[in-house]
Amino acid sequence: MTSKVRARIAPSPTGHLHVGTARTALYNYLYARRHQGSFVMRLEDTDEVRSDQHYTDDIIDGLKWLGLAWDEGPDIGGPYPPYTQMEKTDHYEQIAHKLISQGKAYFCYATPEELDALREQQKDSGEGQRYDNSGRAYTQEQIDRFQKEGRVPVIRFKVEEDRVVSWHDAIKGEIQIHTSDIGGDMVIVKSSGIAVYNFAVVVDDLDMKMTHVIRGEDHIHNTAKQILLYEALGAELPVFAHVPLMFDHDRAKLSKRKHGEAVHIKKYRDDGYMPEAIVNYLAQISWTPPSGNEFFTLEEATGVFDLDRVSKSPAVFDTKRLDWFNGHYIRTLPLSVITDRSLPYLAEFDVSQYSREQLEQIISLVREGLTALSEIKNASSFFFVKEVAIPEELNSGLLKQEHSRKIFGKILENLSAFAAPDPKACKAKVDEIGKELGLKGKDLYWPVRAALCGSTSGPDLGATLAILGPDRIKSRIEALLQHC
Repeated sequence: MTSKVRARIAPSPTGHLHVGTARTALYNYLYARRHQGSFVMRLEDTDEVRSDQHYTDDIIDGLKWLGLAWDEGPDIGGPYPPYTQMEKTDHYEQIAHKLISQGKAYFCYATPEELDALREQQKDSGEGQRYDNSGRAYTQEQIDRFQKEGRVPVIRFKVEEDRVVSWHDAIKGEIQIHTSDIGGDMVIVKSSGIAVYNFAVVVDDLDMKMTHVIRGEDHIHNTAKQILLYEALGAELPVFAHVPLMFDHDRAKLSKRKHGEAVHIKKYRDDGYMPEAIVNYLAQISWTPPSGNEFFTLEEATGVFDLDRVSKSPAVFDTKRLDWFNGHYIRTLPLSVITDRSLPYLAEFDVSQYSREQLEQIISLVREGLTALSEIKNASSFFFVKEVAIPEELNSGLLKQEHSRKIFGKILENLSAFAAPDPKACKAKVDEIGKELGLKGKDLYWPVRAALCGSTSGPDLGATLAILGPDRIKSRIEALLQHC
C-alpha cells in the first residue's frame, strides 16, 4: 500500500447532503490535509432506482460551499468532477467472475419468492434473518433447469462460517464481528449486472489506493463484510475509522423522517448560515482541538486534526449551539463578505437606492442581532420600503399623542440637520429637539423610531437617521401625519 495518505468521501446520490455526511467529508478532508495526502470524492451511484442527478448536484455544491475541495477526478485539470461507480460496471463484473473461478463466489438462482419464503420460515422459527447458503450446493441439473426457466442469477460471495472478523479501528479501538451476524453468503452483483455497495466500494478503494476509510459507525457491519472481500482479493486492508453517529437531544438518530430538512446542509445554506460556522461546529461535534479553542478556520483545523482526538461516544447535533456559532460569524466576518452574502435575501428590495458604503452601514447596523442571514430581510426592510408598515397599537396610541406630533413637526423643521452622514450629529439633533420640548428617553425616541422603522426598537437611532437621510425622513413623517 502506498505510504501517502489517501482518504475519500463516497456518498450515495439518493438524497440531499446530510449533515452527518458533511461531517464525515470534513474529517476525511482534514485528515488528508493534516498528513499532506489526497482527499478524493467518489459518488456511489449503483442504486439505479434511487440515484438522482438533482441529489448529485446538491452533494457536489454543498461540499464545495463548505470549502471541501477534492484533489483529483476522472478529467484532467481542476476543479474536478467526482469519480462515479456506474462507469465501472464491467470492471466489477470481471472481478466477481474471478472470484467465481477461484471458488470464492457463485451464481445464485434463488427467486425473490423463494427468498421471501425463507425469511418467513426463519421468522416463524425464531431464527435470525439470513441467506441459508443453499446456492453453494446447486447441482448441474438444477442450474440447467433454472436457466431453462429463464432465471437470471445474482453473484454471491461465500462468507466463511463460524469465524470472527476483527480489526483495530482508528477511533473505536478493537472491533470483532462474528460471521453469523453478517447474514449468510452476500450478494455482490445483482441480477441486473450492477455491483452492490459492499463489493463496489472494496474494488473502488483498491483501485484508487485508499489508505484510510473514515466513515460513520453505521458501517461497522459493512466493514466486516468488506474485510472478507479484501482477504479474498489478496489485498492489504486500509485503516478503518468509524465516526460516532449524530443524534438529537432525545437520542434519536438524525433522519429526514423525524427531523425533516433540518438534517440537510441545503436547509442551512438556504437559511443563511455561514459555511465557516457549519465547518467550525461540525468539526467539534466529535473532535476536540488540542488548543481548546472554540473558533478556528478550516486551514487552522487542518494543522491539528487527528483521529486520536475523535470521540467514541455518540454526538448530539445541537441547533442552538450551531446558531451561536453562526451568530458569531455573522458578526465577525468582514463586513464586505456579509454584505455580499446578504444580497440574495434582499432581492425584493431596490438596494441600488443606496451606495455600497451605505449598504454596508445598513448591514453593520442589523447584523448584531441576527442568527441567520435569512432574518436580514425583516431586520432591514424599513430602510428600503417607501412607507413603513406601522402596527395598529402604535398608530392608534403612541403616534397620535400630542408630544409625538410636536416631535415630528420639529424634525420636519430641521431636516437639513440630517443631511450629513454623521450618526452622532443626527442623534444630537434629536436630543436637542427633546430638550426644547422637555422630552427625553422613550418619550422622545420611541415616536421617532416608530415613525421611521415601524417599531419602538431597532438599531442605533443616530445611524438610522444618517442612512435614511432627509428625503426619506420627510416622506415617512409626512405620510404618517396624513393618517394621524
